[in-house]
Amino acid sequence: MDGNHLSQLLDEAATRRPDHPAVEDELGRSLTYAELARAADRLATRLARWGVSRGDRVGLFLPKGLEAVAAIHGILRAGAAYVPVDPTAPVARGAGIFASGGVKAVVVAAELASELHRAWPGPGPSPRLIVVGEAASLDPCDASWDEINQDDAPTPLPPPRAADDLAYILYTSGSTGQPKGVMLSHTNAFTFLDWCDHDLETTTDDRFSSHAPFHFDLSVFDLFVSCQNAATLVVIGETLSKEPARLGAFIAERRISVWYSAPSILTLLARHGGIEVPGYPAPRLVLFAGEVFPITPLRQLRECWPNATLWNLYGPTETNVCTAHRIPATIPDDRTGPFPIGNVCPPLRARVVDEQGNDVAPGSIGELVIAGPGVMRGYFGQPELTRQAFLHGEEGTSWYHTGDLVVDDGTGCFAFHGRRDRMVKKRGYRIELGEIESALYRHEGVDRAAVIAKTDDTGVSIAAFVAMKPAQKKSIIAMKRHCTTHLPQYMVPDSITFVSALPTTSTDKVDYQGLKQLATADA
Repeated sequence: MDGNHLSQLLDEAATRRPDHPAVEDELGRSLTYAELARAADRLATRLARWGVSRGDRVGLFLPKGLEAVAAIHGILRAGAAYVPVDPTAPVARGAGIFASGGVKAVVVAAELASELHRAWPGPGPSPRLIVVGEAASLDPCDASWDEINQDDAPTPLPPPRAADDLAYILYTSGSTGQPKGVMLSHTNAFTFLDWCDHDLETTTDDRFSSHAPFHFDLSVFDLFVSCQNAATLVVIGETLSKEPARLGAFIAERRISVWYSAPSILTLLARHGGIEVPGYPAPRLVLFAGEVFPITPLRQLRECWPNATLWNLYGPTETNVCTAHRIPATIPDDRTGPFPIGNVCPPLRARVVDEQGNDVAPGSIGELVIAGPGVMRGYFGQPELTRQAFLHGEEGTSWYHTGDLVVDDGTGCFAFHGRRDRMVKKRGYRIELGEIESALYRHEGVDRAAVIAKTDDTGVSIAAFVAMKPAQKKSIIAMKRHCTTHLPQYMVPDSITFVSALPTTSTDKVDYQGLKQLATADA
């Protein structure tokens, strides 16, 4: 795909296939590419009239749907960057993110609009709002989505654009719990999109799922690879996305051919989604990322969908996908651990380094660092955090610290070994908490597991939290015995707590901050 600005994707798709469905929602509503382009143009025109221009930020604070997709394209058309925030999170958190990101306007759901104004922390007045849905009243400075979409406005002239312009800011929770805004440019996005176009073999006939929330970086693939192909995007709302039985039926009904989600959702689908029935119209391409996919549920998924092409994609928000591994058609019976995260995706480059930034030999564990045009511009408004995020090589290359520990098998294929920032020392031993989690997942009765370290006057202790599969016996003694068969004694958890479910973030990753609070409450 030639081009350097995401707004060009919609322009070209609307020219190629104006009457083709661009986006559908779970309610059966849809927009053609021509209709999506008109909606984006009208929003861009209104934003320009409000003074929004190249380099500005516009917030997105509404549930997934046709309007959210059109809003993203409209913001990009205006030359601005979109800043999506979880609409299910506390409004005060969203207001804080928008304030720190200096947004000029926010496209917001009607039920959140008044509270967003009230929760605005400053400095300065709250941004102008474009309100989607029936609002009790509108501030004179604001506008309704319906009003904008009735504008008889001409297509705005494209503003000056450059590939290095900011395209979107995705806020992620830092280790301290303070959100940090990852700044991604159009070049960053196209580096990923071009790799997808070359390696994943998507087509104009595909029907793409939109399962990930728009504040989660998996959504970049959904939104823009579908548009790149002038294919159809099927939007899955926040409630349906977490109900496996309904979701399994929805995938079949809507004939979704390209699926992308976290492994935990695919695990639920394999167990409770009814996808194992003969004749189920399985997606032909299934991508997963965001967390380790334990081998037992992955094997179950492969048995349900034997003909699907499966890919394990890896990368922090700061790089989007930077390594990838295609899962074989048959998973060997003797495989007990997760598949590797794979080889680096060109044109990105990868190194494995020690704590001093020196390369380690193949077969040795070290931190994965990434360089290339897919790597973020930095953290918005946090230059010191940005500086700390990079290793500066002697040749002038900036290498992003992923914080993830890997081993290169000698062929450039990386195996994941947990987080560097989850490395603790106990009685002089270096312990990677992710390695303990991997051991727990080897127990056939374990559904999900997570481990944290606690420090008090007696030193460091390791606490494990385990959610068992239905009808499985919960025995601390048996679980500790299992750990001793896979771990040295100093790595066996000091405490094991069985829970019905692990706390998770809005992107279905384990919420380690929540676990620490749970551990404190238990203590």
